[in-house]
Amino acid sequence: MLKEIYIQNLAVIREAVIPLTDNLNIFTGETGAGKSILINGINAVLGQRCTKDIVRTGCDKAVITALFTDLSPEICEKLDELGISHENEEITVTREISADGGSVSRINHRTASASLLKEIGAMLINIHGQHDNQVLLDSDKHLKILDDFGGDDTLLESYRTTFRELQHTARRLGELKKQEQTRIERSRYLNEIIDDIGELELTEDDNDNLENEYNTAKNSEKAIISIKSAVSLITGDEAANEMIVSAENEISAYTDSNKSLNILYERLSAAEIELADIASELESLADKIELDGQRLEYLATRLSNINKLKRKYAEDVPGLIKLYDDACREIMQLESARNEIEEMTSLRDQLLHTVTEKAKSLYEYREKIAEKFVSQVTEELEFLNMSGVVIAVRHEKGKLTLNGMDTIEFLISANKGEEPRPISKIASGGELSRIMLALKSVIAAKDSIPTMIFDEIDTGVSGKAAQKIGIKLREIGKVRQVICVTHLSQIAVMADNHLLIEKNTIGERTETRVEQLGIDGRIAEIARIMGGDSPSDLMLENARAEIEHAMKI
Repeated sequence: MLKEIYIQNLAVIREAVIPLTDNLNIFTGETGAGKSILINGINAVLGQRCTKDIVRTGCDKAVITALFTDLSPEICEKLDELGISHENEEITVTREISADGGSVSRINHRTASASLLKEIGAMLINIHGQHDNQVLLDSDKHLKILDDFGGDDTLLESYRTTFRELQHTARRLGELKKQEQTRIERSRYLNEIIDDIGELELTEDDNDNLENEYNTAKNSEKAIISIKSAVSLITGDEAANEMIVSAENEISAYTDSNKSLNILYERLSAAEIELADIASELESLADKIELDGQRLEYLATRLSNINKLKRKYAEDVPGLIKLYDDACREIMQLESARNEIEEMTSLRDQLLHTVTEKAKSLYEYREKIAEKFVSQVTEELEFLNMSGVVIAVRHEKGKLTLNGMDTIEFLISANKGEEPRPISKIASGGELSRIMLALKSVIAAKDSIPTMIFDEIDTGVSGKAAQKIGIKLREIGKVRQVICVTHLSQIAVMADNHLLIEKNTIGERTETRVEQLGIDGRIAEIARIMGGDSPSDLMLENARAEIEHAMKI
Protein backbone atom coordinates (compact mmCIF):
# COMPACT_ATOMS: atom_id res chain seq x y z
CA MET A 1 0.00 0.00 0.00
CA LEU A 2 0.96 3.69 -0.27
CA LYS A 3 2.40 4.49 3.17
CA GLU A 4 3.63 8.05 2.72
CA ILE A 5 4.01 10.78 0.13
CA TYR A 6 6.70 13.46 0.27
CA ILE A 7 6.18 16.53 -1.92
CA GLN A 8 8.57 19.43 -2.45
CA ASN A 9 8.05 22.50 -4.65
CA LEU A 10 5.03 21.09 -6.47
CA ALA A 11 2.93 24.06 -7.63
CA VAL A 12 1.70 25.79 -4.47
CA ILE A 13 2.95 23.01 -2.18
CA ARG A 14 6.37 24.06 -0.89
CA GLU A 15 6.87 20.95 1.22
CA ALA A 16 4.55 18.32 2.61
CA VAL A 17 4.81 14.90 4.22
CA ILE A 18 1.52 13.04 3.87
CA PRO A 19 0.99 9.93 6.02
CA LEU A 20 -1.58 7.40 4.87
CA THR A 21 -3.25 4.43 6.57
CA ASP A 22 -4.27 1.13 5.03
CA ASN A 23 -8.03 1.85 5.20
CA LEU A 24 -10.04 4.88 4.04
CA ASN A 25 -8.02 8.07 3.63
CA ILE A 26 -10.07 11.20 2.95
CA PHE A 27 -8.72 14.52 1.64
CA THR A 28 -10.85 17.62 2.03
CA GLY A 29 -10.27 21.33 1.63
CA GLU A 30 -11.69 24.44 0.08
CA THR A 31 -12.01 24.70 -3.65
CA GLY A 32 -8.64 25.73 -5.11
CA ALA A 33 -6.69 24.61 -2.05
CA GLY A 34 -4.67 22.16 -4.11
CA LYS A 35 -6.47 18.81 -3.95
CA SER A 36 -5.94 18.28 -7.67
CA ILE A 37 -2.22 18.99 -7.21
CA LEU A 38 -2.01 16.05 -4.84
CA ILE A 39 -3.53 13.74 -7.47
CA ASN A 40 -1.14 15.18 -10.08
CA GLY A 41 1.77 14.39 -7.78
CA ILE A 42 0.66 10.77 -7.38
CA ASN A 43 0.19 10.52 -11.14
CA ALA A 44 3.73 11.82 -11.59
CA VAL A 45 5.30 9.04 -9.47
CA LEU A 46 3.19 6.56 -11.43
CA GLY A 47 4.96 7.61 -14.63
CA GLN A 48 2.23 9.79 -16.11
CA ARG A 49 3.19 12.70 -18.33
CA CYS A 50 3.77 16.01 -16.53
CA THR A 51 5.01 19.42 -17.65
CA LYS A 52 7.45 21.92 -16.22
CA ASP A 53 4.49 24.15 -15.25
CA ILE A 54 3.98 21.90 -12.24
CA VAL A 55 7.25 23.17 -10.68
CA ARG A 56 6.78 25.85 -8.03
CA THR A 57 7.62 29.31 -9.36
CA GLY A 58 11.23 30.25 -8.70
CA CYS A 59 12.37 26.70 -7.90
CA ASP A 60 14.76 24.52 -9.89
CA LYS A 61 12.72 21.35 -9.60
CA ALA A 62 9.78 19.60 -7.99
CA VAL A 63 10.26 16.32 -6.12
CA ILE A 64 7.62 13.71 -5.32
CA THR A 65 8.56 10.56 -3.40
CA ALA A 66 6.13 7.76 -2.55
CA LEU A 67 6.80 4.97 -0.04
CA PHE A 68 5.04 1.69 -0.75
CA THR A 69 4.97 -1.03 1.92
CA ASP A 70 3.48 -4.52 2.38
CA LEU A 71 4.06 -5.33 -1.28
CA SER A 72 2.04 -8.23 -2.64
CA PRO A 73 3.74 -11.42 -3.91
CA GLU A 74 2.76 -10.45 -7.48
CA ILE A 75 4.51 -7.08 -7.20
CA CYS A 76 7.58 -8.65 -5.54
CA GLU A 77 7.78 -11.19 -8.35
CA LYS A 78 7.62 -8.41 -10.94
CA LEU A 79 10.33 -6.44 -9.14
CA ASP A 80 12.51 -9.55 -9.07
CA GLU A 81 12.08 -9.91 -12.85
CA LEU A 82 13.22 -6.31 -13.27
CA GLY A 83 16.14 -6.75 -10.87
CA ILE A 84 14.77 -4.18 -8.39
CA SER A 85 15.37 -4.88 -4.70
CA HIS A 86 12.45 -4.74 -2.26
CA GLU A 87 13.92 -5.24 1.19
CA ASN A 88 11.22 -5.69 3.86
CA GLU A 89 8.69 -5.65 0.99
CA GLU A 90 9.14 -1.89 0.57
CA ILE A 91 10.11 0.41 -2.27
CA THR A 92 10.37 4.16 -2.73
CA VAL A 93 9.45 5.75 -6.05
CA THR A 94 10.75 9.26 -6.79
CA ARG A 95 10.02 11.64 -9.65
CA GLU A 96 11.97 14.88 -10.10
CA ILE A 97 10.60 17.41 -12.59
CA SER A 98 13.03 20.17 -13.60
CA ALA A 99 11.96 23.72 -14.31
CA ASP A 100 13.59 23.36 -17.75
CA GLY A 101 11.18 20.54 -18.64
CA GLY A 102 13.29 17.44 -17.98
CA SER A 103 12.50 14.75 -15.44
CA VAL A 104 14.27 11.92 -13.62
CA SER A 105 12.59 8.85 -12.12
CA ARG A 106 13.99 6.45 -9.55
CA ILE A 107 12.88 3.27 -7.83
CA ASN A 108 14.89 2.66 -4.66
CA HIS A 109 17.41 5.30 -5.85
CA ARG A 110 17.87 3.38 -9.12
CA THR A 111 17.14 5.37 -12.27
CA ALA A 112 14.00 4.14 -14.00
CA SER A 113 12.15 5.11 -17.18
CA ALA A 114 8.65 6.58 -17.16
CA SER A 115 7.39 3.44 -18.89
CA LEU A 116 8.82 1.31 -16.07
CA LEU A 117 7.08 3.52 -13.51
CA LYS A 118 3.83 3.03 -15.39
CA GLU A 119 4.31 -0.72 -15.44
CA ILE A 120 4.99 -0.91 -11.70
CA GLY A 121 2.47 1.82 -10.85
CA ALA A 122 -0.35 -0.04 -12.61
CA MET A 123 0.18 -2.88 -10.13
CA LEU A 124 0.30 -0.57 -7.10
CA ILE A 125 -2.49 1.98 -7.58
CA ASN A 126 -5.78 2.23 -9.44
CA ILE A 127 -6.82 5.88 -9.87
CA HIS A 128 -10.42 6.76 -10.64
CA GLY A 129 -11.02 10.34 -11.72
CA GLN A 130 -13.97 12.09 -13.32
CA HIS A 131 -12.70 11.26 -16.79
CA ASP A 132 -12.88 7.55 -15.92
CA ASN A 133 -16.66 7.86 -15.88
CA GLN A 134 -16.37 8.27 -19.64
CA VAL A 135 -15.38 4.60 -19.80
CA LEU A 136 -19.01 3.81 -19.04
CA LEU A 137 -20.07 5.89 -22.03
CA ASP A 138 -17.76 3.95 -24.38
CA SER A 139 -19.27 0.55 -25.12
CA ASP A 140 -15.92 -0.64 -26.50
CA LYS A 141 -14.59 -0.56 -22.90
CA HIS A 142 -17.46 -2.59 -21.42
CA LEU A 143 -16.01 -5.96 -22.43
CA LYS A 144 -12.84 -5.33 -20.40
CA ILE A 145 -14.92 -4.27 -17.39
CA LEU A 146 -16.86 -7.53 -17.59
CA ASP A 147 -13.64 -9.54 -17.93
CA ASP A 148 -12.11 -7.71 -14.95
CA PHE A 149 -15.19 -8.63 -12.98
CA GLY A 150 -14.89 -12.26 -14.05
CA GLY A 151 -11.35 -12.32 -12.71
CA ASP A 152 -10.34 -15.52 -14.55
CA ASP A 153 -8.53 -14.85 -17.81
CA THR A 154 -7.59 -18.50 -18.50
CA LEU A 155 -10.04 -18.93 -21.39
CA LEU A 156 -9.24 -15.49 -22.81
CA GLU A 157 -5.48 -16.02 -22.78
CA SER A 158 -5.85 -19.48 -24.33
CA TYR A 159 -8.07 -17.98 -27.03
CA ARG A 160 -5.68 -15.09 -27.66
CA THR A 161 -2.70 -17.44 -28.02
CA THR A 162 -4.51 -19.43 -30.73
CA PHE A 163 -5.93 -16.27 -32.33
CA ARG A 164 -2.45 -14.74 -32.64
CA GLU A 165 -1.21 -18.00 -34.17
CA LEU A 166 -4.11 -17.81 -36.63
CA GLN A 167 -3.20 -14.20 -37.47
CA HIS A 168 0.44 -15.15 -38.03
CA THR A 169 -0.55 -18.09 -40.24
CA ALA A 170 -3.00 -15.98 -42.25
CA ARG A 171 -0.37 -13.26 -42.78
CA ARG A 172 2.19 -15.84 -43.92
CA LEU A 173 -0.34 -17.41 -46.25
CA GLY A 174 -1.19 -14.01 -47.70
CA GLU A 175 2.49 -13.27 -48.30
CA LEU A 176 2.98 -16.64 -50.02
CA LYS A 177 -0.03 -16.08 -52.28
CA LYS A 178 1.16 -12.58 -53.20
CA GLN A 179 4.49 -14.12 -54.19
CA GLU A 180 2.83 -16.93 -56.17
CA GLN A 181 2.66 -15.08 -59.54
CA THR A 182 6.30 -14.08 -59.20
CA ARG A 183 7.16 -17.71 -58.42
CA ILE A 184 5.25 -18.92 -61.51
CA GLU A 185 7.17 -16.55 -63.77
CA ARG A 186 10.44 -17.44 -62.07
CA SER A 187 9.67 -21.16 -62.44
CA ARG A 188 9.19 -20.74 -66.19
CA TYR A 189 12.59 -19.09 -66.50
CA LEU A 190 14.31 -21.67 -64.30
CA ASN A 191 12.74 -24.56 -66.18
CA GLU A 192 13.95 -23.04 -69.45
CA ILE A 193 17.51 -22.96 -68.05
CA ILE A 194 17.19 -26.54 -66.82
CA ASP A 195 15.84 -27.74 -70.20
CA ASP A 196 18.45 -25.83 -72.22
CA ILE A 197 21.53 -26.73 -70.22
CA GLY A 198 20.38 -30.05 -68.79
CA GLU A 199 19.88 -31.50 -72.26
CA LEU A 200 23.61 -31.08 -72.99
CA GLU A 201 24.71 -32.71 -69.73
CA LEU A 202 27.71 -30.41 -69.54
CA THR A 203 30.85 -31.35 -67.65
CA GLU A 204 34.02 -29.44 -66.85
CA ASP A 205 35.74 -31.41 -69.67
CA ASP A 206 33.51 -29.60 -72.16
CA ASN A 207 35.30 -26.37 -71.36
CA ASP A 208 38.69 -27.07 -73.12
CA ASN A 209 38.93 -30.76 -74.10
CA LEU A 210 35.94 -30.72 -76.45
CA GLU A 211 37.23 -27.87 -78.54
CA ASN A 212 40.75 -29.37 -78.60
CA GLU A 213 39.37 -32.70 -79.79
CA TYR A 214 37.30 -30.99 -82.43
CA ASN A 215 40.26 -28.93 -83.68
CA THR A 216 42.43 -32.05 -83.81
CA ALA A 217 39.80 -34.00 -85.76
CA LYS A 218 39.17 -31.11 -88.11
CA ASN A 219 42.92 -30.76 -88.80
CA SER A 220 43.19 -34.52 -89.49
CA GLU A 221 40.53 -34.29 -92.15
CA LYS A 222 42.32 -31.40 -93.81
CA ALA A 223 45.67 -33.27 -93.65
CA ILE A 224 44.30 -36.37 -95.39
CA ILE A 225 42.80 -34.26 -98.16
CA SER A 226 46.09 -32.40 -98.67
CA ILE A 227 48.20 -35.62 -98.67
CA LYS A 228 45.92 -37.28 -101.21
CA SER A 229 46.07 -34.17 -103.34
CA ALA A 230 49.89 -34.23 -103.15
CA VAL A 231 49.94 -37.93 -104.17
CA SER A 232 47.67 -37.12 -107.09
CA LEU A 233 49.99 -34.32 -108.20
CA ILE A 234 52.91 -36.76 -108.13
CA THR A 235 51.34 -39.87 -109.68
CA GLY A 236 48.25 -38.80 -111.59
CA ASP A 237 47.85 -38.16 -115.33
CA GLU A 238 50.09 -35.28 -116.40
CA ALA A 239 51.47 -35.28 -112.88
CA ALA A 240 55.06 -34.64 -111.88
CA ASN A 241 56.20 -38.27 -112.32
CA GLU A 242 54.78 -38.54 -115.87
CA MET A 243 56.50 -35.31 -116.84
CA ILE A 244 59.84 -36.63 -115.62
CA VAL A 245 59.37 -39.86 -117.69
CA SER A 246 58.58 -37.73 -120.74
CA ALA A 247 61.71 -35.68 -120.13
CA GLU A 248 63.80 -38.87 -119.89
CA ASN A 249 62.40 -40.13 -123.20
CA GLU A 250 63.28 -36.87 -124.93
CA ILE A 251 67.02 -37.03 -124.09
CA SER A 252 67.67 -40.82 -123.82
CA ALA A 253 68.81 -41.11 -127.50
CA TYR A 254 71.66 -38.68 -126.93
CA THR A 255 73.12 -39.84 -123.66
CA ASP A 256 75.80 -42.13 -125.22
CA SER A 257 77.38 -39.34 -127.23
CA ASN A 258 77.16 -36.64 -124.61
CA LYS A 259 78.55 -37.33 -121.16
CA SER A 260 76.99 -34.21 -119.56
CA LEU A 261 73.59 -35.08 -120.90
CA ASN A 262 73.98 -38.64 -119.60
CA ILE A 263 74.60 -37.28 -116.11
CA LEU A 264 71.41 -35.18 -116.27
CA TYR A 265 69.47 -38.24 -117.56
CA GLU A 266 70.60 -40.24 -114.58
CA ARG A 267 69.51 -37.46 -112.25
CA LEU A 268 66.03 -37.43 -113.86
CA SER A 269 65.81 -41.24 -113.34
CA ALA A 270 66.74 -40.78 -109.68
CA ALA A 271 64.07 -38.04 -109.30
CA GLU A 272 61.48 -40.37 -110.83
CA ILE A 273 62.32 -43.06 -108.27
CA GLU A 274 62.33 -40.51 -105.39
CA LEU A 275 58.92 -39.06 -106.34
CA ALA A 276 57.45 -42.55 -106.57
CA ASP A 277 58.85 -43.30 -103.12
CA ILE A 278 57.49 -40.00 -101.72
CA ALA A 279 54.04 -40.74 -103.17
CA SER A 280 54.12 -44.21 -101.58
CA GLU A 281 55.08 -42.83 -98.20
CA LEU A 282 52.38 -40.12 -98.41
CA GLU A 283 49.73 -42.74 -99.11
CA SER A 284 50.98 -44.80 -96.18
CA LEU A 285 50.86 -41.73 -93.89
CA ALA A 286 47.32 -40.89 -95.00
CA ASP A 287 46.23 -44.43 -94.16
CA LYS A 288 47.69 -44.07 -90.67
CA ILE A 289 45.76 -40.80 -89.80
CA GLU A 290 42.51 -41.73 -87.91
CA LEU A 291 39.34 -39.98 -88.96
CA ASP A 292 35.89 -40.71 -87.46
CA GLY A 293 33.40 -38.77 -89.52
CA GLN A 294 30.51 -39.39 -87.13
CA ARG A 295 32.59 -38.21 -84.15
CA LEU A 296 33.58 -35.09 -86.04
CA GLU A 297 29.93 -34.38 -86.85
CA TYR A 298 28.95 -34.97 -83.19
CA LEU A 299 31.72 -32.66 -81.98
CA ALA A 300 30.71 -29.94 -84.41
CA THR A 301 27.04 -30.13 -83.38
CA ARG A 302 27.83 -30.16 -79.64
CA LEU A 303 30.18 -27.19 -79.95
CA SER A 304 27.55 -25.29 -81.90
CA ASN A 305 24.89 -25.94 -79.23
CA ILE A 306 27.24 -24.97 -76.42
CA ASN A 307 28.24 -21.75 -78.16
CA LYS A 308 24.56 -20.85 -78.61
CA LEU A 309 23.99 -21.22 -74.85
CA LYS A 310 27.13 -19.20 -74.12
CA ARG A 311 25.74 -16.36 -76.18
CA LYS A 312 22.18 -16.72 -74.77
CA TYR A 313 23.19 -16.68 -71.11
CA ALA A 314 26.46 -14.73 -71.45
CA GLU A 315 28.36 -17.45 -69.55
CA ASP A 316 31.28 -19.78 -70.25
CA VAL A 317 30.96 -23.53 -69.69
CA PRO A 318 31.67 -23.39 -65.90
CA GLY A 319 29.17 -20.53 -65.67
CA LEU A 320 26.54 -22.56 -67.53
CA ILE A 321 27.08 -25.51 -65.19
CA LYS A 322 26.68 -23.25 -62.13
CA LEU A 323 23.61 -21.62 -63.64
CA TYR A 324 22.06 -25.06 -64.12
CA ASP A 325 22.87 -26.20 -60.58
CA ASP A 326 21.51 -22.96 -59.08
CA ALA A 327 18.33 -23.28 -61.13
CA CYS A 328 17.81 -26.85 -59.90
CA ARG A 329 18.20 -25.78 -56.29
CA GLU A 330 15.92 -22.77 -56.65
CA ILE A 331 13.18 -24.72 -58.43
CA MET A 332 13.16 -27.13 -55.50
CA GLN A 333 12.77 -24.18 -53.12
CA LEU A 334 9.87 -22.87 -55.20
CA GLU A 335 8.27 -26.29 -55.08
CA SER A 336 8.75 -26.18 -51.31
CA ALA A 337 6.99 -22.79 -51.20
CA ARG A 338 4.04 -24.26 -53.09
CA ASN A 339 3.95 -27.07 -50.55
CA GLU A 340 4.07 -24.47 -47.79
CA ILE A 341 0.97 -22.78 -49.23
CA GLU A 342 -0.88 -26.06 -48.97
CA GLU A 343 0.41 -26.62 -45.43
CA MET A 344 -0.42 -23.06 -44.35
CA THR A 345 -3.91 -23.32 -45.86
CA SER A 346 -4.53 -26.54 -43.96
CA LEU A 347 -3.11 -25.08 -40.73
CA ARG A 348 -5.19 -21.90 -41.11
CA ASP A 349 -8.36 -23.93 -41.50
CA GLN A 350 -7.50 -26.00 -38.42
CA LEU A 351 -6.69 -22.90 -36.36
CA LEU A 352 -9.86 -21.15 -37.52
CA HIS A 353 -11.87 -24.10 -36.31
CA THR A 354 -10.01 -24.14 -32.96
CA VAL A 355 -10.33 -20.36 -32.52
CA THR A 356 -14.04 -20.52 -33.27
CA GLU A 357 -14.56 -23.27 -30.72
CA LYS A 358 -12.55 -21.38 -28.09
CA ALA A 359 -14.53 -18.21 -28.88
CA LYS A 360 -17.75 -20.13 -28.28
CA SER A 361 -16.45 -21.35 -24.91
CA LEU A 362 -15.42 -17.79 -24.04
CA TYR A 363 -18.85 -16.52 -25.07
CA GLU A 364 -20.56 -19.06 -22.83
CA TYR A 365 -18.26 -18.13 -19.93
CA ARG A 366 -19.01 -14.44 -20.38
CA GLU A 367 -22.72 -15.19 -20.57
CA LYS A 368 -22.56 -16.67 -17.07
CA ILE A 369 -20.31 -13.86 -15.82
CA ALA A 370 -22.75 -11.28 -17.21
CA GLU A 371 -25.56 -12.78 -15.11
CA LYS A 372 -23.44 -12.56 -11.94
CA PHE A 373 -22.30 -9.07 -12.92
CA VAL A 374 -25.86 -7.79 -13.29
CA SER A 375 -26.87 -9.37 -9.99
CA GLN A 376 -23.96 -7.96 -7.98
CA VAL A 377 -23.93 -4.50 -9.57
CA THR A 378 -27.69 -4.23 -9.07
CA GLU A 379 -27.18 -5.06 -5.39
CA GLU A 380 -24.50 -2.37 -5.12
CA LEU A 381 -26.68 0.19 -6.91
CA GLU A 382 -29.56 -0.51 -4.57
CA PHE A 383 -27.25 0.18 -1.66
CA LEU A 384 -26.09 3.41 -3.33
CA ASN A 385 -29.66 4.70 -3.37
CA MET A 386 -30.34 3.68 -6.98
CA SER A 387 -32.86 0.95 -6.30
CA GLY A 388 -35.02 2.03 -9.22
CA VAL A 389 -32.19 1.60 -11.72
CA VAL A 390 -32.15 -1.58 -13.78
CA ILE A 391 -28.81 -2.58 -15.33
CA ALA A 392 -28.54 -5.12 -18.12
CA VAL A 393 -25.81 -6.50 -20.38
CA ARG A 394 -26.41 -6.70 -24.11
CA HIS A 395 -24.29 -9.67 -25.19
CA GLU A 396 -24.08 -10.46 -28.91
CA LYS A 397 -21.88 -12.48 -31.21
CA GLY A 398 -19.77 -10.65 -33.78
CA LYS A 399 -16.67 -11.25 -35.83
CA LEU A 400 -13.60 -12.87 -34.34
CA THR A 401 -11.18 -10.39 -32.77
CA LEU A 402 -8.33 -10.57 -30.29
CA ASN A 403 -10.94 -10.45 -27.51
CA GLY A 404 -13.23 -13.14 -28.89
CA MET A 405 -16.50 -12.92 -30.80
CA ASP A 406 -18.34 -11.00 -28.07
CA THR A 407 -19.92 -7.57 -28.32
CA ILE A 408 -20.76 -6.24 -24.86
CA GLU A 409 -22.70 -3.10 -23.97
CA PHE A 410 -24.07 -2.06 -20.60
CA LEU A 411 -27.66 -0.84 -20.60
CA ILE A 412 -29.65 0.88 -17.84
CA SER A 413 -33.17 1.90 -17.16
CA ALA A 414 -33.30 4.85 -14.78
CA ASN A 415 -37.05 4.60 -14.26
CA LYS A 416 -39.25 1.65 -13.51
CA GLY A 417 -41.11 0.30 -16.53
CA GLU A 418 -38.67 1.72 -19.13
CA GLU A 419 -36.64 -0.56 -21.36
CA PRO A 420 -32.88 -0.53 -20.62
CA ARG A 421 -30.98 1.67 -23.04
CA PRO A 422 -27.25 2.45 -23.56
CA ILE A 423 -25.72 4.19 -20.54
CA SER A 424 -24.44 7.02 -22.75
CA LYS A 425 -28.05 7.99 -23.56
CA ILE A 426 -29.50 7.72 -20.07
CA ALA A 427 -27.12 8.31 -17.15
CA SER A 428 -26.49 11.67 -15.50
CA GLY A 429 -23.14 12.68 -13.98
CA GLY A 430 -24.21 11.61 -10.49
CA GLU A 431 -25.51 8.29 -11.76
CA LEU A 432 -22.28 7.66 -13.66
CA SER A 433 -20.27 8.25 -10.47
CA ARG A 434 -22.34 5.78 -8.50
CA ILE A 435 -22.42 3.20 -11.27
CA MET A 436 -18.64 3.41 -11.54
CA LEU A 437 -18.31 3.08 -7.77
CA ALA A 438 -20.54 0.01 -7.90
CA LEU A 439 -18.32 -1.47 -10.60
CA LYS A 440 -15.15 -0.66 -8.67
CA SER A 441 -16.72 -2.23 -5.61
CA VAL A 442 -17.56 -5.56 -7.25
CA ILE A 443 -14.22 -5.67 -9.07
CA ALA A 444 -12.13 -4.74 -6.02
CA ALA A 445 -12.32 -8.28 -4.66
CA LYS A 446 -11.14 -9.69 -8.01
CA ASP A 447 -7.84 -7.90 -8.56
CA SER A 448 -4.66 -7.58 -6.50
CA ILE A 449 -4.09 -3.82 -6.81
CA PRO A 450 -3.65 -2.70 -3.15
CA THR A 451 -4.57 0.97 -3.46
CA MET A 452 -7.61 2.65 -5.02
CA ILE A 453 -7.83 6.41 -5.46
CA PHE A 454 -11.14 8.20 -6.05
CA ASP A 455 -10.94 11.81 -7.20
CA GLU A 456 -14.33 13.55 -6.82
CA ILE A 457 -16.37 10.35 -6.85
CA ASP A 458 -19.12 12.49 -5.30
CA THR A 459 -19.74 14.59 -8.43
CA GLY A 460 -23.45 15.21 -8.94
CA VAL A 461 -24.65 13.54 -5.73
CA SER A 462 -25.77 14.73 -2.32
CA GLY A 463 -27.85 13.79 0.67
CA LYS A 464 -28.56 10.14 1.28
CA ALA A 465 -26.83 9.07 -1.94
CA ALA A 466 -23.62 10.76 -0.77
CA GLN A 467 -23.90 9.00 2.58
CA LYS A 468 -24.23 5.65 0.82
CA ILE A 469 -21.14 6.43 -1.28
CA GLY A 470 -19.22 7.17 1.92
CA ILE A 471 -20.34 3.87 3.48
CA LYS A 472 -19.38 1.98 0.33
CA LEU A 473 -15.92 3.60 0.26
CA ARG A 474 -15.41 2.64 3.87
CA GLU A 475 -16.51 -0.90 3.06
CA ILE A 476 -13.98 -1.11 0.20
CA GLY A 477 -11.40 0.34 2.60
CA LYS A 478 -11.66 -2.79 4.71
CA VAL A 479 -10.12 -4.88 1.92
CA ARG A 480 -8.17 -2.22 0.02
CA GLN A 481 -6.40 1.01 0.84
CA VAL A 482 -8.71 3.79 -0.39
CA ILE A 483 -7.71 7.40 -0.98
CA CYS A 484 -10.55 9.77 -1.75
CA VAL A 485 -10.76 13.49 -2.50
CA THR A 486 -14.20 14.87 -1.63
CA HIS A 487 -16.13 18.02 -0.81
CA LEU A 488 -19.07 16.28 0.87
CA SER A 489 -19.36 15.87 4.62
CA GLN A 490 -21.32 12.62 4.26
CA ILE A 491 -18.24 11.03 2.73
CA ALA A 492 -15.63 12.85 4.83
CA VAL A 493 -17.10 11.58 8.12
CA MET A 494 -16.36 8.00 7.03
CA ALA A 495 -12.59 8.57 7.03
CA ASP A 496 -10.23 6.35 8.97
CA ASN A 497 -7.56 8.97 8.22
CA HIS A 498 -8.70 12.52 7.50
CA LEU A 499 -6.25 14.94 5.86
CA LEU A 500 -6.90 18.63 5.32
CA ILE A 501 -5.48 20.43 2.30
CA GLU A 502 -5.29 24.12 3.16
CA LYS A 503 -3.99 27.12 1.23
CA ASN A 504 -2.40 30.05 3.07
CA THR A 505 -0.54 33.24 2.20
CA ILE A 506 2.89 33.44 3.82
CA GLY A 507 4.62 36.72 3.11
CA GLU A 508 4.30 37.31 -0.60
CA ARG A 509 3.78 33.64 -1.53
CA THR A 510 0.86 31.26 -1.50
CA GLU A 511 1.52 27.89 0.10
CA THR A 512 -0.58 24.77 0.47
CA ARG A 513 -0.05 22.50 3.42
CA VAL A 514 -1.45 19.07 4.22
CA GLU A 515 -2.43 18.35 7.82
CA GLN A 516 -3.43 15.04 9.37
CA LEU A 517 -6.48 15.86 11.50
CA GLY A 518 -7.22 14.64 15.00
CA ILE A 519 -10.78 14.41 16.32
CA ASP A 520 -11.10 18.14 17.06
CA GLY A 521 -9.69 19.06 13.67
CA ARG A 522 -12.07 16.63 11.99
CA ILE A 523 -15.07 18.12 13.81
CA ALA A 524 -14.08 21.62 12.71
CA GLU A 525 -13.50 20.58 9.10
CA ILE A 526 -16.77 18.63 8.86
CA ALA A 527 -18.62 21.58 10.33
CA ARG A 528 -16.95 23.89 7.78
CA ILE A 529 -18.03 21.63 4.91
CA MET A 530 -21.58 21.51 6.30
CA GLY A 531 -22.04 25.15 7.20
CA GLY A 532 -19.24 27.41 5.99
CA ASP A 533 -16.12 29.03 7.42
CA SER A 534 -17.66 30.11 10.73
CA PRO A 535 -19.72 27.14 11.92
CA SER A 536 -22.04 27.59 14.89
CA ASP A 537 -21.86 25.54 18.07
CA LEU A 538 -24.85 23.61 16.84
CA MET A 539 -23.05 22.85 13.58
CA LEU A 540 -20.02 21.64 15.52
CA GLU A 541 -22.23 19.38 17.62
CA ASN A 542 -23.85 18.04 14.47
CA ALA A 543 -20.41 17.39 13.01
CA ARG A 544 -19.31 15.51 16.14
CA ALA A 545 -22.51 13.46 16.07
CA GLU A 546 -22.04 12.59 12.39
CA ILE A 547 -18.45 11.44 13.01
CA GLU A 548 -19.46 9.34 16.01
CA HIS A 549 -22.31 7.80 14.03
CA ALA A 550 -19.96 7.01 11.13
CA MET A 551 -17.49 5.32 13.45
CA LYS A 552 -20.21 2.85 14.45
CA ILE A 553 -20.99 1.84 10.86
